[in-house]
Amino acid sequence: MTSPDILVGCHGVARTYGVGAAAVVAVHGATCEVRSGDRIAITGPSGSGKSTLLHLMAALEEPTTGRVTWPGLARGPVPDQVGVVFQGPSLIPALDVVENTALPLVLAGHREEPARRRALDCLALVIATGLADKLPEELSGGQAQRVAVARALAAAPRLILADEPTGQLDRATGRHVVDVLLATADTLGAALVLTTHDPTVARRLTLQWSMDNGRLRTEPQPPWEPAAAGPHEATP
Repeated sequence: MTSPDILVGCHGVARTYGVGAAAVVAVHGATCEVRSGDRIAITGPSGSGKSTLLHLMAALEEPTTGRVTWPGLARGPVPDQVGVVFQGPSLIPALDVVENTALPLVLAGHREEPARRRALDCLALVIATGLADKLPEELSGGQAQRVAVARALAAAPRLILADEPTGQLDRATGRHVVDVLLATADTLGAALVLTTHDPTVARRLTLQWSMDNGRLRTEPQPPWEPAAAGPHEATP
């Protein structure tokens, strides 16, 4: 692969929160590359560093050590190059659903009316057109997650990073959202990296990476299943 085919590369990346005895290492020396057309599922338990790794790839956080590069993104990790679906609430409370969805386009300099039309098209993909005029406070968790997916796709990014995109959805809706992510990535020629606890979702992507205690494994993985709860453990 030539450098332009590599959309993002992590080179010995680590991320530590806090200092001294209270320091927590969320990611330990991760090295990986995401190339054009990749379909990657990152699996692992809660707290294993999956979300932090995606945030590093999106330049939402800076590594404590190591470096992240974006050789295949002409203008770097900006909103119309990298679309991010966050695990937690991420919609802007003062904006309605269509305004939230159009935001990456507006930030990239698109005019308001074309941005609105594109936002409505993306909301239709996730079956959320009827939510267009609602404020985030009027949405359920699952509805807000679908809007977040539409927003990530609105600017036709080259790299889509989705953090537990089906986590708040019922199985049928989750399956549809993964369909949309995969189909849109195919249409755009984009790479898709998602984190998931769901082995059914993970198996739909070509590559499976895993994280455990902040350590990334990128070599071929067997079909992933969550660990069974022990006699004194609760199943997540």
